[in-house]
Amino acid sequence: MAADSPLPSAARTRDLAYIALMAALTALCSWIVIPFSPVPFTLQTFAVFAALSILGGRRGTCAVALYLGLGLLGLPVFSGFSGGVGALLGPTGGYLTGFLAAGLVYWLVTGRLGEAFPVRLAALLLGMAACYAVGTAWFVRVYAEPTTWPAALSLCVLPFLPGDLIKLALALTVARRVRGAVRL
Repeated sequence: MAADSPLPSAARTRDLAYIALMAALTALCSWIVIPFSPVPFTLQTFAVFAALSILGGRRGTCAVALYLGLGLLGLPVFSGFSGGVGALLGPTGGYLTGFLAAGLVYWLVTGRLGEAFPVRLAALLLGMAACYAVGTAWFVRVYAEPTTWPAALSLCVLPFLPGDLIKLALALTVARRVRGAVRL
């Protein structure tokens, strides 16, 4: 074990494997697309919520960061098999970046208040709000047509809210089962 590492080598390897697995799951979920509006309906948010709920704040946020990094490098991990800087700088790129904000919020909240179910639920809801805020702010700034906050919210948030709440509940349900069955 290295002197600067608090974890044994096997634990670090397992963490890296789980982080990579959740980044891959996020990519797979991004490829399931229902064209809905300028912002596509995907299962990415389910994967982000699942990564955070299963792996916890630190490792879940690392999985999200890895996913975004792979996309930034040009791998086709975003919706529509897209990737690269252009995808992150496009009108919906703020929602991708918002996934990282969601992870950081989740990590902060659960790090301070613990991992009890009500805390994890609240952390995911706050993370979802952070994702919406970052994504909508970016959309208003970058979208080709001038748009207002209310117009952007009605186009990019309100139609997705029910589905995202269902994905959040599903991620928590899956996390409960996975956390009970896998050594994390």
